[in-house]
Amino acid sequence: MQSVKILSVNISEKKGTIKKPVGQVELTPAGIKGDAHSGSWNRQVSLLGIESIRKFEKDAVRKINYGEFAENITTEGIELWKLNPLDRFTCGEVELEITQIGKECHGTSCAIFKEVGNCVMPKEGIFCRVLKGGILKAGMELIYQPKIYNIHIITLSDRAFHGEYEDRSGPRIKELTEQFFSNLHLPSSVFHSLIPDDPIRLEHLVKQSKEEHADLIFTTGGTGIGPRDFTPDVVKPLLDKEIPGIMDMIRLKYGSEKPNALISRSIAGVMDQSLIFTLPGSVKAVNEYLTEIFRFLVHLIYMLHGLDQH
Repeated sequence: MQSVKILSVNISEKKGTIKKPVGQVELTPAGIKGDAHSGSWNRQVSLLGIESIRKFEKDAVRKINYGEFAENITTEGIELWKLNPLDRFTCGEVELEITQIGKECHGTSCAIFKEVGNCVMPKEGIFCRVLKGGILKAGMELIYQPKIYNIHIITLSDRAFHGEYEDRSGPRIKELTEQFFSNLHLPSSVFHSLIPDDPIRLEHLVKQSKEEHADLIFTTGGTGIGPRDFTPDVVKPLLDKEIPGIMDMIRLKYGSEKPNALISRSIAGVMDQSLIFTLPGSVKAVNEYLTEIFRFLVHLIYMLHGLDQH
């Protein structure tokens, strides 16, 4: 289990100014009590590692004091800029969720930039929101908990379920999804179910996936117009919000060359904090659909969690 040591806690009354070390800080749902950056937004608490500060000291040829880069918490032990949004830190009752890595630099309009001559926060500082409040002070340790993306795949096929032929589309979704998250250095856990074309079992598994807080749910099969094609009809009533543009774009892109692609009734949407995509039942379609979905999947996940990455 990785952790970072808190070297200093720092606050300021105005934004864009150097923060001063204090004995302790109180975290509330709005951020750090008495700090200028508290409020109902995603950058309530800022953290900067001594690892980043030391690199800057070497270039600046002078010592940098805790809080000079306007960080609320100065840490030691992990290169913070290598972490990811939605990772968390805990310390006793306190729980912080990373919302942003780095930020826009305001250059010479920033008091910190004017006083220090540069700023490392835009590249290597991280920002968090408070999930659970409490007291933090120097000497405490924050336990690092990486976000593990929970992915459920459901294959619907009478013939594959009864062993008449091999399920290839479900394993292909697993392969491509694991590769996608691995390339982004994001931990993932994938669970795959193979069921017959049974609407009751499908509804049960989708609801169970939601209850288990799956980040992503993929179904494959049952998106056509045949008598056993009911996947969109089962899933759609379970959605909190549909995202029609995703599947419309995919149908039009591939349907312009192969009109049969327009027959698919695939849908995408949101259930609580789960994203669900109903894909056709062929490996070729899985390849095509995921190629497009992966283009904006991370953005969708962050939007769903209320993170503004602009």
